[in-house]
Amino acid sequence: MTKTTTHPQESLQLGTPDSGTTNVEKYEFEPIKGYPMLNWRGKRPFTSTQYYPAQLKEVHGEEVDGWRNKIYWGDNLQVMSHLLKEFRGKVDLIYIDPPFDSRADYKKKIEIGGSRATSSASSFEEKQYGDIWTNDEYLQFMYERLALMRELLADTGTIYVHCDSKKGHHLRCLLDELFGAENFVNEITWHYYNKMAPDSKCFPRASDKILAFSKAVSKHTFHKQVEERDKPVKQLVRKFVDGKAINARDEDGNVMYRETNERRVDDVWRLSMLQPADKTENTGYPTQKPETLVERIISASSNPADLIFDCFMGAGTTQAVAMRLGRRFVGADINLGAIQTTSKRLNGVAESLRQKSIDDDEKRYTGFEVYNVNHYDIFRNPVQAKELLIEALEVQKLEFSTVFDGEKDGRMVKIMPVNRIATRADLSELIAGFDYKAWERKQNENPNRPVEKITLVCMGHEPDLEATLKKEVTPFKIEVEVVDILRDKSDLEFKRDSQAKVLIKDGELLIERFYPMNLLQKLSLQKESVDDWKELVESVLIDWNYDGAVLQPAVVDIPGKNELVKGAYKVPEDAGTIRVKITDLLSESWEGSISNGN
Repeated sequence: MTKTTTHPQESLQLGTPDSGTTNVEKYEFEPIKGYPMLNWRGKRPFTSTQYYPAQLKEVHGEEVDGWRNKIYWGDNLQVMSHLLKEFRGKVDLIYIDPPFDSRADYKKKIEIGGSRATSSASSFEEKQYGDIWTNDEYLQFMYERLALMRELLADTGTIYVHCDSKKGHHLRCLLDELFGAENFVNEITWHYYNKMAPDSKCFPRASDKILAFSKAVSKHTFHKQVEERDKPVKQLVRKFVDGKAINARDEDGNVMYRETNERRVDDVWRLSMLQPADKTENTGYPTQKPETLVERIISASSNPADLIFDCFMGAGTTQAVAMRLGRRFVGADINLGAIQTTSKRLNGVAESLRQKSIDDDEKRYTGFEVYNVNHYDIFRNPVQAKELLIEALEVQKLEFSTVFDGEKDGRMVKIMPVNRIATRADLSELIAGFDYKAWERKQNENPNRPVEKITLVCMGHEPDLEATLKKEVTPFKIEVEVVDILRDKSDLEFKRDSQAKVLIKDGELLIERFYPMNLLQKLSLQKESVDDWKELVESVLIDWNYDGAVLQPAVVDIPGKNELVKGAYKVPEDAGTIRVKITDLLSESWEGSISNGN
């Protein structure tokens, strides 16, 4: 800001100067070059991250031109931090269908023996993930992840963020701030006309929003899309002259028309949503989106062999469509069910593509690898993690406390969000819930003792979590212990291990018995009985020459609808150490090795 003096008639005055004033002060400001910014309680800038290691677990299919697609299981903040080292500025297209803050837990219906469980009392649903947040948690969560996506995106790239009316306006502000309002491309309305409307005192919601931003709006890849009309129409022929659209005329000066049965796709997409009865595409995974929606995005904003990224992978729709369209891809999800569903789906897509003839110039990237990031293999289901932690750490549960989850050895225990890194923003709810009046009494009685001893249990955390909590409750003195499951308690068991009996007999590998303990326990609670272990199995993978580290299955036994796995497999003559992976309907797996001839 600069300060100058000028004559009264040259300045805009608010109020009347004193009589006799010969000049007034005028303050001139530098032009504002800011952008819209959304603020929330506890907002913290996200300017750096650390590298997290990844562990290769499975390899499916072959490389093409030195590339094999990649699937990561873990917190997508850690996944993207891992990817920055190799893929910073190299991702051509990002599509994400993130949490909507829908205030719901999403569940997957389980199929037993090829028949889908119903909503009757004898059935059960498995929770896959929760979408319940405080406003500040959700905004910080998305802010940090969108910041990393911006770093991964290429200069010619585009990001599409799927949202609804609940948080769409907030996400638009975040994208304006991170990518720049000038790089806004589209706000697409997806109208799913085939949704049954509930009886409500408002117009039924039958649409989602998809926000599109580019890294640089003048450079981003875009191919216009067309769709068939219900019936042909007569249109004016238009042409551009000096940048303006005018009517085209023939040699006699008459306005020209044409008949067409196509229309250019605009920013309102009338596409049906995925119906539960769909037998070809529906995986049963909650919030799954139709392939037609994602196919339009990938076709419009990428080229063959481009790199597509989706870090809220879910049922793997983005990955399946990318594979079918000849794109490379990287996917990630925190839920093991998403990893198993996607892997199963991709093997099916790869097999169908292998059976089709292709042009010599067309490339198909059907191979993929599965990784864990930062050893993310403790929890099978983040929704159930709190109960598992309380049990595994032998914490006495507090049923009526709104602040703490339990007590152990005189310490109050708080289970932090375990499906991601615990941050300073996650302390807000805890700090707001403390009983400061009780603390004041304790402090007056014993000034030198801490008013509370607190244990924070988390799965990865920012290093200043303890110091931040102590600072925020000043002048009260508290004792804080941070227990990081990944670092401190890696030997804890959070699931009942499955059991299996596998043997080689008469040149065949036989699976005689399989006991998925958690699934069997759930079935017993539902009074379900199962006669054949195969009814409980989603897939069997076999590596005939296991190297002791990475599973490279030569046999991928994934049954179709109303079918079961085989359970018996011919052993090749050159088999060595054989590795078998059996995955049950809860996406939990048993793995074991056997030597050929034993």
